[in-house]
Amino acid sequence: MLALNTATLGHNLDGHGVGWSSEQVIEACAERGLGGITFWRREIGTRAVEIGNRVRAAGLQVVGLCRTPFLTGPLAPPTRQGVIDDFRASIAMAHDLGAPVLTIVTGGVIAGSHSITESLKQVQDIVAAMAPEAADAGVVLALEPLNPVYGGNRSCLVTVRDAVDMCEAIGAPNVQIAVDVYHVWWDTSLASELKRAGKHRIAGYHLCDWMADTTDVLLDRGMMGDGVADLESIRAAVEGAGYDGYCEVEIFSAGNWWKRPPGEVLDVMIERFKSVC
Repeated sequence: MLALNTATLGHNLDGHGVGWSSEQVIEACAERGLGGITFWRREIGTRAVEIGNRVRAAGLQVVGLCRTPFLTGPLAPPTRQGVIDDFRASIAMAHDLGAPVLTIVTGGVIAGSHSITESLKQVQDIVAAMAPEAADAGVVLALEPLNPVYGGNRSCLVTVRDAVDMCEAIGAPNVQIAVDVYHVWWDTSLASELKRAGKHRIAGYHLCDWMADTTDVLLDRGMMGDGVADLESIRAAVEGAGYDGYCEVEIFSAGNWWKRPPGEVLDVMIERFKSVC
């Protein structure tokens, strides 16, 4: 089953992408027979109920919502209460949208701490505190480990191992992991860690590719088949661990795919999913 993450069309960052409305995205995905869509909060605004209903009326599913605020590090809200308030708002939006999964990108190392361990502990404390509220809203919290290049500012959580450890430490059924090719393609322990996680700890699988000569570690992701990731083996590992949900295409590509007509991007995405994934 194939789903679109709207970041693939540039809709997660101001000033990027062609700028289709949510209605156009939904219509185009339905026309092409996709199964679902994951949105970003900035697209939803105050229209969560309306957009969610429109997705379902088109015969699609809302697959997820990106994302909580950063919880730690230089990009997080400046106070813990600010983090909690924004986290709570993201849960409420996911509920109103009908999104079963809310992605967590943790944020980087706590300023001045020089400690990933301390930063992960703070992330764990916040996620554990918010998990019951998410459960009451019918929302799964998906911890997404990021490529280690983001350890300083965007994610102190950089391995699937640490993500699974955190899930086990929190012990809440609705705290799970999301697996993104861009962030895990290099990890030779991936298959074993996914088996340790098991079916009920994997909430999402995100597709793209890692360009061998990337020009920007944030905004130069490849379309599947254009890079060096072993897509078939990674998918086999994810599905071998029991995951049977959507394969969600999420491509940040300011210099290439975001400059193309969205219809072309969707068509290439579908063809590559069938041929190389």
